[in-house]
Amino acid sequence: MTETDLLYTLALQHVPNIGDIIAKRLIQHCGSAEAVLKEKKHHLLKIDGIGSVILGDLFGSHHLKEAEKEIVFIKENNIKVSYFKDDGYPEKLKHCIDGPILLFQSGAINLKQQRIISIVGARKITTSGMAFCEDLVEKLAIYNPVIVSGFAYGTDITAHKTAIKHQLQTIGCLAHGLNKIYPKAHKRYMVDMEKNGGFFTDFWSSDAFDKNNFLKRNRIIAGLSEATIVIESAEKGGSLVTADISNSYNRDVFAVPGRTTDLQSTGCNNLIKHQKAHMLTNPFDVPYILNWKLEEETKPAIQKQLFVELDDTEKVIYNYLKENDKQQLDGIAINCSLPIFKVASVLLNMELKGVIRPLPGKLFEVI
Repeated sequence: MTETDLLYTLALQHVPNIGDIIAKRLIQHCGSAEAVLKEKKHHLLKIDGIGSVILGDLFGSHHLKEAEKEIVFIKENNIKVSYFKDDGYPEKLKHCIDGPILLFQSGAINLKQQRIISIVGARKITTSGMAFCEDLVEKLAIYNPVIVSGFAYGTDITAHKTAIKHQLQTIGCLAHGLNKIYPKAHKRYMVDMEKNGGFFTDFWSSDAFDKNNFLKRNRIIAGLSEATIVIESAEKGGSLVTADISNSYNRDVFAVPGRTTDLQSTGCNNLIKHQKAHMLTNPFDVPYILNWKLEEETKPAIQKQLFVELDDTEKVIYNYLKENDKQQLDGIAINCSLPIFKVASVLLNMELKGVIRPLPGKLFEVI
């Protein structure tokens, strides 16, 4: 977009009582933010859902002045701005009715033809929750997903750090402008974050820091992704808000179950109980539900190395499937006397080696 377009869109974004949904409606009707701000008030009042309260402060000259200041900040800090109608605007976020009209970005984010998942959870994450989060990202690394989170304490930073460790692109969605960082303790991760992805926000550098900002930014976390994964959550929390938003966008939600006596598992257990989330007990549940496939061109080279590299557990499963045709994961686990989480991991390794292939209905067969 041109600087003039940016100026007027920022000015429109600055108007109180005009959120993203109303702003999009006005732009759709008038053609551009500039046209909105130059339109006659009585014409705008004819638009469905637009009343005098919403338009009360629309034509104040201070909005353009504040927009000019923000443009100076944007230029001085080399911030990329994405307009909701631009090709460079995140594709999945385009389909969210309340997606921001402007998205500010730092770093080297590339979302084209990428698998994108959000990982959220408790700030006071338990040791087991952290271990599950790390294992999840590590196991999914072969699918090269983009890991989105909120750059907060606990689950968020665990997901970001593990993504960086495995050279995955990771995005932090901030609840403030790009002129600050919260929490301050995470400032040391910024360079690695921007090398391996970066940050998104729809807040200005002049916006006040407020706890309600975190709830607002959650729609971006949910909207960017094809699925949201909740690692841990108490009965109430921001992670559950993100899960609800994700459900409202018709995206998949996963939740890690826990013991009924664990307070940090209450939220996840409730999501599963009320059928608002898939139960996530193994990292490979994610690619199975989302129907992710590994790059086909990697398989022939792996197939040539077959059989001689099967370990003892793989041989047991291979022989069982060879003798019993198509079998479900649960049946394989029971008849081979192996835990389900172990079987799921081994089956993926065997699939990579070209020994077996998955079929609909959680069935597997020998190739």
